[in-house]
Amino acid sequence: MIEAVSDRFEGAPRQLRRRWSDDFKARAVAEALEPGSSVSAIARRLDIHPSQLFGWRRAALGSHKENIAPIGHKAVTPSADGAIIEVLIGDVVVRAPADVDEAHLQRVIRAVRSA
Repeated sequence: MIEAVSDRFEGAPRQLRRRWSDDFKARAVAEALEPGSSVSAIARRLDIHPSQLFGWRRAALGSHKENIAPIGHKAVTPSADGAIIEVLIGDVVVRAPADVDEAHLQRVIRAVRSA
């Protein structure tokens, strides 16, 4: 007969939950967000599970994404020379005269997006 036991088995190692400070998490996430960094390699070096660091990074990016406005047309404001186009990309505003060359404006927007 098999009996269900709610206690741990005798001799089984006791696994305590590890806790990390907010400072440790912030430094680990900052390192993981560096261009070209390997989250798995960083986690191995810090002796944490990679999924833990991926989770911290996702949480940090999730809170950051809420503060970023969507890419799009912000406003056209009249000026003495004519209209000014303002395009909001993240937290960057690109301003150009309304008669700007479209190809040039596209190159500027691509450059801002990739930065």
